[in-house]
Amino acid sequence: MWAPRASRVRLRRPGETDIDLTRAEAGWWRVDVALAPGAEYGFVLGDSADAPARPDPRSRRQPRGVHDLSAWDDAASFPWTDASWPGRPLEGGLVYELHIGTFTPEGTLDAAAAKLAYLADLGVTHVELLPVNGFNGTRNWGYDGVLWYTVQEDYGGPEAYRRFVDAAHAAGLAVIQDVVYNHLGPSGNYLPEFGPYLREGHANTWGDSVNLDERAVRDYITGNALMWLRDNHVDGLRLDAVHALHESGDQPQHILAELSAAVDALSADLGRPLTLIAESDLNDPIMITARDAGGYGIHAQWVDDWHHAAHVALTGETSGYYADFADPAALPKTWAGGFFHDGTYSSFRGENWGRPVPEAVPSWRFVEFAQDHDQIGNRAAGDRLSQSLSYDRLAVAAVLTMTAPGTPMLFMGEEWGASTPWQFFTSHPEPELAEAVRSGRKAEFAAMGWDESVVPDPNDPATFQRSTLDWAEAAEGDHARLLALYRSLARLRRERVELTDSHRAGHGAEAVGPGRWLLHRGAATVWINLSDEPWRIDIASGDTVWLATEEVAVPGGLVLPPDAAAVVGPPA
Repeated sequence: MWAPRASRVRLRRPGETDIDLTRAEAGWWRVDVALAPGAEYGFVLGDSADAPARPDPRSRRQPRGVHDLSAWDDAASFPWTDASWPGRPLEGGLVYELHIGTFTPEGTLDAAAAKLAYLADLGVTHVELLPVNGFNGTRNWGYDGVLWYTVQEDYGGPEAYRRFVDAAHAAGLAVIQDVVYNHLGPSGNYLPEFGPYLREGHANTWGDSVNLDERAVRDYITGNALMWLRDNHVDGLRLDAVHALHESGDQPQHILAELSAAVDALSADLGRPLTLIAESDLNDPIMITARDAGGYGIHAQWVDDWHHAAHVALTGETSGYYADFADPAALPKTWAGGFFHDGTYSSFRGENWGRPVPEAVPSWRFVEFAQDHDQIGNRAAGDRLSQSLSYDRLAVAAVLTMTAPGTPMLFMGEEWGASTPWQFFTSHPEPELAEAVRSGRKAEFAAMGWDESVVPDPNDPATFQRSTLDWAEAAEGDHARLLALYRSLARLRRERVELTDSHRAGHGAEAVGPGRWLLHRGAATVWINLSDEPWRIDIASGDTVWLATEEVAVPGGLVLPPDAAAVVGPPA
């Protein structure tokens, strides 16, 4: 137990006498004790007889929530059936992001596992779960977690988590777990009582920064990553907001490089691919540059610029950080190069931003999406594209996403144009915290010019309930029609190598008039017409229309209706 701030540490178990741990070097305390699976325990810090027991910072299970005792969880006893699972590389894949609590009406891992066959049939290869580690309350996006090694009991706890991963592998699906190493939640965080886990006085958007200048804290992070990948058989991690990971610079290696080295070593040991995906706001290719070339060695990263360019093209919205992407060249630039801001001026930030991506970097390292949890849930009303766009434009969004040069990612329900919003929800039991979040969110949107009356109360259970998918609608009308289109596009990606070719030299794009773009994937061409008029196109002799969102006239040339897209290329 790392507890350099404690003068005394005792192990407490219900109905038994406390056991003192012995102080060792560098703030560590030790005692040898046998715990049976499910046995509850906690740690008492200091000499006070009235001091409460705190959860184990590396707790694997919290049966009664993050304020109560931990329970011993024996991960090695799980009867895995995936010994022959070879893993899945991200290259050529299709990622599907989901939140366990709102993916199904039941909101559990076991209920989500029952949908895995549906995801495999859709063409998904990687299922990405929003954070599942322990948070206070019963409803949360997951980014308020305070016990990183646990699985939220409302989702089913660690046993249900392992059942989900095992079932995913049986269905041929890899699992990516979203993890948060840049901050801790506001309720139930007892780590500072043990030691300097946080850099007090050094804050990021969500509170005090994690103290990456402490060796034990760095090991806490790396150990957590390896726990998911090794003990829970997960195939990859999505690293939340790595731009908020701050260290003094005195470390011999950046924490991300340290983490990628540990994961690559484990991958070699296990004999299957393991993937790290960074969410980074920096537009800096150092993330996905190899460690031996001076980079961090992260395997892939989300690209918000691609989302922004696609969103503006589809919706015409140009407020806030969308303003720069009103440039008709934004979509072609992000299509061909990944970043729009690659050293150019960002009006939202008020400075030049980003760096160019070397052409040798393969495009599969960019995870690209038209919607994700942030870009929906961090809108005032949590509205999806389906709540403002016609079917035709949603179909164009499908083509843009599924033919993108990078690795495409869908957000749950996007594939059928779900009518349900996905709003920001919490369940803080503390009234003062619930009110602070409620008023803070309204003030934030009011400052950006939004009507604060449309901002839902995060702590109201109805906000959570509205955000749960309605699976019945997927079989109805335009929902079913859109779902069929996504299935066709996924099949097309599997069958046509041009659509998974990651050599960026073959990716070109151009704006050819208002609302019209010509996008290349080697020998394949994607035509996008978001103008008000039909677009007559001369296609190369011998080329065929692989897929079109609307019926098109082909003899003598391709006529693409307004709000339509087509994928054209050589015959099979």
